[in-house]
Amino acid sequence: MFDKFLKILQNKEIRKKLLQIFLILIIFRVLAHMPLPGINLNALNTLFQSNQLLGIVDLLSGSGLKSFSIVALGVGPYITASIIIQLLTVIVPKLERLSQEGEFGQKKIDSYTRWLTVPFAALQGYGTIAILNRAGTGIISGLTPLHTAFLVTVLTAGTLLLMWMGEIISEKKIGNGMSWIIFAGIIASSLSGVGQAMATYDSSQLLNILLYIVVSFIVIVGVVFITESQRNIPVIYARQFRDGKNFGNNMSYLPVRVNQVGMVPIIFAASIVTIPSVLSQYLVTVHSNSKILDLLYKGSLLFSDQKIYMIFYFIMVVLFTFFYTSLVFKADKIAENLNKQGAYVPGIRPGKETEDYLNGVSSKIVLLGAVFLGVVAILPIVTQIIFGGKNFMIGGASLLIVVGVIMETLKQLEAYSVQNDYEDKYSDYSLVKMDTAKKEEEVSVK
Repeated sequence: MFDKFLKILQNKEIRKKLLQIFLILIIFRVLAHMPLPGINLNALNTLFQSNQLLGIVDLLSGSGLKSFSIVALGVGPYITASIIIQLLTVIVPKLERLSQEGEFGQKKIDSYTRWLTVPFAALQGYGTIAILNRAGTGIISGLTPLHTAFLVTVLTAGTLLLMWMGEIISEKKIGNGMSWIIFAGIIASSLSGVGQAMATYDSSQLLNILLYIVVSFIVIVGVVFITESQRNIPVIYARQFRDGKNFGNNMSYLPVRVNQVGMVPIIFAASIVTIPSVLSQYLVTVHSNSKILDLLYKGSLLFSDQKIYMIFYFIMVVLFTFFYTSLVFKADKIAENLNKQGAYVPGIRPGKETEDYLNGVSSKIVLLGAVFLGVVAILPIVTQIIFGGKNFMIGGASLLIVVGVIMETLKQLEAYSVQNDYEDKYSDYSLVKMDTAKKEEEVSVK
């Protein structure tokens, strides 16, 4: 694997793209350490240490919220806008037709997502400021309407800047830009945590550290195994089948992955499970003014219980896995394409029966992937209970995102390298052929 990676890096075009991505991520990390004016960072750090859910919000922001920087909201509003657009694609016929129009339709949907990101970023920025101000810990000093408008404007602009940087990374065809930004934040936060752990090392924590390493290794192996696992459905092409001969040569396989959607469900679910906590903090001073607000406040307080929050998070991950898989895995389209190509699944009639069979297979194996993602998502809470402290919490979602980004990047790098090698060989072959033809022409003239 290491030798293959070194061979990939020998490609000049790949090195150039990786360097550009690296420079963009450096700019992002610099912006993440530029706090906005009027913020008490000591009070903000104290609040983060006492509130676990803020850590999930910080994960989506790319670790920019801890310092309340220019990019404090991160790509969270863009992810929220993506969720809404994905839901509307299923509900609104116009968007559904656009999603089926190939590259043109996808560009239009991406445009709608960008526009929707602007109001979401403004609302989330204002909500974050209001919550921190209501916390009463002196995090934001001297907050006036003009100061609030300034902060909201800067936070919205920071999100749009990250969205633009993420799209530039995506254009390099080496991984997803938004995932790269979250990945960079996780790595930076992890390195900071390692440094802090080394500075405060105590020999009594040795067992916990060893357990942390072992469990982390098991999670990484599990993530790789589930990500690479797939069910191969046999498919026979009848037009190539003659007189019952060469049966094996005419059979191919349709791969259906256990995890078809990567870390997307965890990112989506993380943005949802934080809503009750945010709502409870916002309603803490106004819930008594209305019975409806009081009911909402009491309901949101239920999720402050660690066990209820863990169950809710697990359920959300499972549901989002099935939902997003239904958007990605189109059994009706696959069955239609197989029928057009004269192919069929052995023992299954083409058409509706093939579609039902594919949906059944997908549902069964996706259930395994959904449960695995749910377990990975709640792993930090479980390890906190086991290890008895948050210093050794294992970020299951963080590990999944990091491993997922690395694996996706390596695959795309390998594919890009193979494509370039093929183009170079084909180009060399063409040059040789042209040179030979030229010499033959010269001989014939003589």
